[in-house]
Amino acid sequence: MKYIQGRLIFKGRVQGVGFRYFVLKEASQFEVRGFVKNLFPNGVEVVAEGEKSEVEHFFREIREGPVSASIRDIFEEWLPYSGNYETFQVEY
Repeated sequence: MKYIQGRLIFKGRVQGVGFRYFVLKEASQFEVRGFVKNLFPNGVEVVAEGEKSEVEHFFREIREGPVSASIRDIFEEWLPYSGNYETFQVEY
């Protein structure tokens, strides 16, 4: 098994639309750990660690965002697994 860390930054109308809680709910369906948080003024950052296939599948599920969001751009980055996270949570 290969463990990795992935990072997505969503830009557009992604704040005030339930985006973080949409991501949190989706994360509960996967074996991933990390966080989701707002980036001001108009972004949301998602960092997830776990088995490569789990993180990739999780990211596929959240790419569209909640129906109330309007995503203009997504930045994607892959990093080595850090093991720094015990759960998946909303950070403020």
